[in-house]
Amino acid sequence: MSNTLFIGKVYFRFRDLPSTNEYAAALIAGAGPSKSRPPEGAVVRADNQTAGRGQFGSSWHSSPGQNLTLSVILYPNWLKIEAQFDLNMAIALALHDTCAVLNAVAPCTLKWPNDLYFGDRKCAGILIQNSISGKFLQTSIVGIGLNVNQVAFDSQLIRASSLALETGRQFDLDNLENSLLRCLESRYLQLKSGKMADLRAAYTERLFRLNEPGLYRRIADGQEFTGIVRGVAPDGRLRMEVRGAEVLFSLKEVGIV
Repeated sequence: MSNTLFIGKVYFRFRDLPSTNEYAAALIAGAGPSKSRPPEGAVVRADNQTAGRGQFGSSWHSSPGQNLTLSVILYPNWLKIEAQFDLNMAIALALHDTCAVLNAVAPCTLKWPNDLYFGDRKCAGILIQNSISGKFLQTSIVGIGLNVNQVAFDSQLIRASSLALETGRQFDLDNLENSLLRCLESRYLQLKSGKMADLRAAYTERLFRLNEPGLYRRIADGQEFTGIVRGVAPDGRLRMEVRGAEVLFSLKEVGIV
């Protein structure tokens, strides 16, 4: 495995699995082979994930053996609830760190809150499931779906892409996973050391359509409007300029057109 301190040192790999996040949750609950909670950094990977999910219950479609679908177990019990979006930023940045060096034709950016884009096409998504106790997070299951070597997608997925399509070459999945785990550990340790301002600045700099006018839609009523992404508020809401005024959007309140 990768040259890391703890992420990926305990590793579960399956040919087929309904959901790596669900299996990771079962491990945390003591339903795994050892009947005890796995150490922080344990990884669950499936070559074929048959019931993968994205944000808000959406499905994640992935061709067997062509992409990376995995979950990482973390215990950020030092992170306050109100700062949980900082974990989201750290994970998204690690994904960007992994893929931004691959010499794709289109620029690599992060579409708020946690999708990886090349140009205007999506190559990866993140689903983080947290448990909370008191004022702090207790466990986090970080699910990552990264389209790597897949070159054909359902016609309804009009923005779907992959690293192969964006770079014109195929990748060794194990080598790419090693790079991803190293980047995850680096960004997570940056978060743990309290460098939230650095993380926020780096995340903002890589935002999709940052400081560029774009067409958006309010989810509640379908109304379209022109907005400019300006950054992210401390609580994780998207900061946009709309008709000269700042508007904050929560998750699932706004979408791109």
